[in-house]
Amino acid sequence: MVKRVYDFAEGNKDMKDLLGGKGANLAEMVNMGLRVPPGFTITTKTCAEFFAAKGNFPDGLWEDVLFHLKGIEKATDKKFGDGKNPLLFSVRSGAPRSMPGMMDTVLNLGINDVVAAGLAKLTKDERFVYDAYRRFVTMFADVVMGTERKEFDAIHEAWKKKEGVKSDPELSAMALKSVVAEQKKLYKKVVKREFPEDPYEQLRLAIAAVFNSWNTPRAITYRKMERIPDDMGTACNIQTMVFGNLGDDSGSGVLFTRDPSSGEKKILGELLFNAQGEDVVAGIRTPIGLDDLKKQMPKIHKELVGIVEKLESHYKDMQDVEFTIERDTLYMLQCRNAKRTAKAAVKCAVDMVEEKLIDEKEAILRVEPKQIELLLHKTIDPATDKKAICRGLPASPGASTGQVVFVPKEAEEWKAAGKKVILVRPETTPEDIAGMVAAEGILTSRGGMTSHAAIVARGIGKPAIVGCEALHIDLDKEVFTVGETVVKKGDLITIDGLTADVYLGEVEFIEPKVGGEVATLLGWADKYRRLGVWANANDEKDAMKAYENGAAGIGLTRTERMFLGVERVALVREMIMADTKEDRQKALDKLLPMQKKDFKSLLRAMKGKPVQIRLLDPPLHEFMPREVDVITEIYELEKAKAPKKEIEAKRVLLGKVRRIQEANPMIGLRACRVGVMYPEIYETQAKAIFEAACELKKEGDDPHPEIMIPGTITWRELAYLKPFVVKAYDEAMQKYGEKIIFKYGTMIEMPRAALTADEMAKECDFFSFGTNDLTQTGMGLSRDDAQGTFLPIYVEKKILPDDPFQTLDKKGVGELVKICVKLARPANPKIKIGICGEHGGDPESIYFFHEAGLDYVSCSPFRIPVARLAAARIAILSEKK
Repeated sequence: MVKRVYDFAEGNKDMKDLLGGKGANLAEMVNMGLRVPPGFTITTKTCAEFFAAKGNFPDGLWEDVLFHLKGIEKATDKKFGDGKNPLLFSVRSGAPRSMPGMMDTVLNLGINDVVAAGLAKLTKDERFVYDAYRRFVTMFADVVMGTERKEFDAIHEAWKKKEGVKSDPELSAMALKSVVAEQKKLYKKVVKREFPEDPYEQLRLAIAAVFNSWNTPRAITYRKMERIPDDMGTACNIQTMVFGNLGDDSGSGVLFTRDPSSGEKKILGELLFNAQGEDVVAGIRTPIGLDDLKKQMPKIHKELVGIVEKLESHYKDMQDVEFTIERDTLYMLQCRNAKRTAKAAVKCAVDMVEEKLIDEKEAILRVEPKQIELLLHKTIDPATDKKAICRGLPASPGASTGQVVFVPKEAEEWKAAGKKVILVRPETTPEDIAGMVAAEGILTSRGGMTSHAAIVARGIGKPAIVGCEALHIDLDKEVFTVGETVVKKGDLITIDGLTADVYLGEVEFIEPKVGGEVATLLGWADKYRRLGVWANANDEKDAMKAYENGAAGIGLTRTERMFLGVERVALVREMIMADTKEDRQKALDKLLPMQKKDFKSLLRAMKGKPVQIRLLDPPLHEFMPREVDVITEIYELEKAKAPKKEIEAKRVLLGKVRRIQEANPMIGLRACRVGVMYPEIYETQAKAIFEAACELKKEGDDPHPEIMIPGTITWRELAYLKPFVVKAYDEAMQKYGEKIIFKYGTMIEMPRAALTADEMAKECDFFSFGTNDLTQTGMGLSRDDAQGTFLPIYVEKKILPDDPFQTLDKKGVGELVKICVKLARPANPKIKIGICGEHGGDPESIYFFHEAGLDYVSCSPFRIPVARLAAARIAILSEKK
C-alpha cells in the first residue's frame, strides 16, 4: 500500500522529493530534538494523484489524514473542533525546491463560533481569539475560495479607523468580534454560501487549496523562471498552531543565519511581538531586530541563537528560519537553505570553505552560474554628484534605472513593449511575482529585510529597496512623494540596492571587475574544470575584457565586423562592384592595412594566447545598400535633374544590388563559398593576419593566430582554400624573416559537415561549432523570424522545452555535435574541438558540451566567469555520478 502521509518524526532532510523541503526539514528538526509543533506531511506524489483525479482526493487519503490527526490529538491532549480544549492547525505548502511565497498557507484552521468561545474561556483572552478568527476567515476566503482578500482586509482597516488606532494589536476584542461577523457576511455574499463551521470541511478544502496553489499563475511564473519542473508537485504540511499573537510575551519572526544580502557572518532577523508570521513576511508592520529581542527576552534570544547556529552547522549552509514565541516558549516552524543575493552566495561559499564547513568543490556547487553573471552587472559610480532623494533598506544589491510603474500588470505590459521599469509598491504580495520579474528593480515603502519583496528580489536577482518610509505612495493617483518631490508614473528613477539610495533620473554606472571572493571561487573552478573557456571578441576592447576575465584564448573573431564604418564599407562596396580580379584586388589592398592594424591590436591584447579568426562569413549583399533605397536615390536624382553620369553610376549600383540578391541568403553565396568564388578575398585577409603576427613577433610578442573557414559542407572546400592561406603565410614569413605557428580549421555550421567530420578532420587542426547556424540549418528555423513569432509560443506550449537559440537542442542539434566528435577524433586524434555560438555562455548547454567531449567553449567576454563556473560544476557533478 502506498504511504501518502508521514508524521514529522518519520521523515528526514533527505526526503525532500517526497515530503517537500518544508516537510523534510520539519522532520529533520524533530530528529535533532528541537521544539517543533507536532504535525504531518501529505506527500508530493499524492499531489500528482490529486491532479490526475481532476482535483479529487485519491481513495484512502482522507482516512490517512484522519488517522494522523488522531495521533496529533493524542500528542497534544487537545481535540480538533472541540469547544473546551481545541486544536488548531496551519496548512502549508512545501515543494521539493524552495519557492518562497509562491504557494498558499492557511493559519488558525479549525476555529468556528463554538471553538472561539471555548478558546476565549481557556485563554482568558478574547482579543487574541477573535484576532486569530478574523485572520482565518480572511485567509480561507482568499486562499481556499479565491476571493479578493482586500475586501476582507478593508473591514479590518475600517474598524481600526473607527476606534482611532493604527496598529493591529490596539484593536479591541469587541471590534474584532464585529470584524469577524462582517467578514462572514461578506463571505456569504461573494462565495454564495455560509462560512464553513465544520473544522473537518475546513481542513479538506484547505488541503485541496494547497495542492491547487501549485498551478496558480504566480507559481507557474516562478517555476518557469527558476526552471523547476511542472510535474514536481507540492507536499502539504498540517501542523499544530502555536500563537505569536497571544500578547506581549508572544511574537513571530524570521531570521537568516548570515546576511542574505551581503553574506556577512552575522545573524540577521526580524520579529513582531503580539503577531503571527504572516505579519512579518507581508511587511505591513515594521518589525524590530534581534537586538531588541535580546533586551526584552534575553533567555529566548540566547536559546534562539544557539538553535540557529546548530542548524547552520548541521546543514552546512545559510539557513532561513521561521519561529514563534508563545507565552515565553520558543517554537521552530521552518528552516530551509536561504535564498540569497549573488554577492552573498559567493561570500558564503568562500567563507564556509575557510571555516572548514565545506570543501572547494562543494563551494563551487553552491553558486549558480547565473549568480556570477549578476555580479558582473554595472553599479552606480560612487563619484556621482547626484543626490539621493531618499533611502530605505538594502534588500537586494545591484543598480537599475527605469520608468516608475505602480501596478505589477503594467510592469509586464511595459516590459513587453520594450520599456525598462521600476515597480513601486507599498509592499508586494505573491500575486505580484510576474510584475517583479518584468521590472528592472523593486522599491517599497514598507517591509523589512525578511519581507516578501526582499526575499523574492534576492531570489530572482533584482535590485530592491524596501522599507523606504520617506516614500508616500498614492496608488489611485499613481504618484509618490518624498517631501516636496513628486514622482509620477512614467518618470525615470534609479535605485541602488547596495546603498538603498533612490535617485531621480539616470545616474552614471561603472563596469564591475572580477575580484575578491569571486576571483577566489573562479580560481577554484579553474582547478576542477576540464573544458577550456575562450571568448568571442571582435576588437581590442573585447579582447582586453576577455583577457581580464580569464579567457584562455579567442574562439571567434568576426572579421566582417572590421569592415564597418563609412570608409571601410565604401571600400568593401568597391570590391563587390569590381568586375575583374585586378580591380577587386585594388580595393582589397586598400583594406589590408586597416585589417592588419585591427588584427595586430587583437593579437597583442591576448598576450600570446591563441586567437581564432573567422574569414569573411556573411553574404556580400549585406554590405550593399537596399534595393529600395537605391531606387529612391535614382528617383530623387532624376527629379533634381542631376548629371547623367551620376544617375548612371547609381543605375550600375542598382544592377549589382539586384544581381547579388538571393531568395535565401542564409544558405546562399556566403561564408567559404565567397572564398571559393573570390579566393583573393580570403588570401588578403590571411595576409593581413600573418603580417600583423610577424610585426608583433618582431616587437617581442608571441602571437598565435588560427585561421577559421566558415560555412563548409565538404572537405574539398577546405582543401581548395588552404593553398591560398599557405601562400599568404609563406609570403609574410619571407617578407618579415619570422617564423610563427598557425592553425587551420573550420566552423561546423551545416549538418553535412558534422556528418562527414571524419573527412573534414583530416584537413583541419580544429573544429569550432557555430551552434547559432547549426541550430538554424539543423532544425530548419530562421532565428530572426522564429524568435519574433512562433518560437515563444512553442516554448510556452511545451512543444519545445526551451528556445533552441538560447539553450542547445540536445536531442537534435546536440546529436549532430556528438556524431561529429565521434567521427573526428579517430580521424585526427590531435584535433581541437570547441564551440563559439551563443550557447557557449549558457550553463545548460555547457553541461552538454562537457559530456559530449568538447575541448573548450567560447562565449561573450562578459560571460567568461559564468562559463568558468559552469564548466567546473559539470566536471564535479560528473565525478559524483
